[in-house]
Amino acid sequence: MFGAYRSMSRQGVLGMNARNRLYIGRYNQRRLFPLVDNKLKTKQLAQQYEIAVPELIGVIDSQHQVSMLSKHLLGLESFVIKPAKGSGGKGILVIQGHDGDGWIKASGDRVTLQDVQRHVSNILAGLYSLGGAQDVAIIEHCIRFDDSLANYSFEGVPDIRVIVCRGFPVMAMTRLATRESDGKANLHQGAVGVGLSLKTGRAINGVMHGKLVQAHPDTLERLSELVIPQWDELLNLAAGCYEMTGLGYIGTDVVIDRDKGPMLLELNARPGLAIQMANGKGLLPGLRKIDALTDAELRRPAAQRVALSQQWFAD
Repeated sequence: MFGAYRSMSRQGVLGMNARNRLYIGRYNQRRLFPLVDNKLKTKQLAQQYEIAVPELIGVIDSQHQVSMLSKHLLGLESFVIKPAKGSGGKGILVIQGHDGDGWIKASGDRVTLQDVQRHVSNILAGLYSLGGAQDVAIIEHCIRFDDSLANYSFEGVPDIRVIVCRGFPVMAMTRLATRESDGKANLHQGAVGVGLSLKTGRAINGVMHGKLVQAHPDTLERLSELVIPQWDELLNLAAGCYEMTGLGYIGTDVVIDRDKGPMLLELNARPGLAIQMANGKGLLPGLRKIDALTDAELRRPAAQRVALSQQWFAD
């Protein structure tokens, strides 16, 4: 366990420049980026490949549709609205309950229809999108997360980030929503990151704002007891995103629905590096192992690639 990147300098930590040059630049063709930079395109592509995704309620793609938003939300107790081209968790509105003529956010704050309409208008205007480009708003059903994870997250749904290189899972962590993160599983907004064993899905190490933590700050649940359910199925889904996108270096974000199991939330062609701090080790040793594989080894089916990763990168 390590408290800072400095203490991991001899543990094969991948830096931003090396990530961009050796992995994103080498394995990700730029023409494929739109498949993952646009969450709506990712969802549609996943459906073609029969990869489970959260159910789509509707899409708002023009300002004149904002006034009709109530038709999409009528009778809904919970839902998520997100920008198709958003990044870093910005612009995601998580609604957990209905309250008269309004709704309750994951943080407990109340919002009205007018508040939601204003938020959607901001999404369309590009307030949260990459480069400020005009965007569309996606409305999805809220994930009902697995009961075994209920005490490890404050209101919001925990997600699992898996770094996949050339179809092989290399490292994983789960991000746990907190009161501070407003129910969103985003480390920059105050979520807890927990490194996970590739072999078992069991917690290795927990961090919040770059510092080690032993328990969730709101639920007080000890992180060392956390184990992700349906782990092999989840890794198989993540590994299969290589064939789906053609991208050789990606971050796959997966959630566990209590009824439908692992579901793909989104993909990232430029995954961040904080996963190393959450795991207390660097990415480079695993990535170099994948770099050295032959073409025949790379053509293995997803399930075989997962099995090999669990063997190679066991803690």
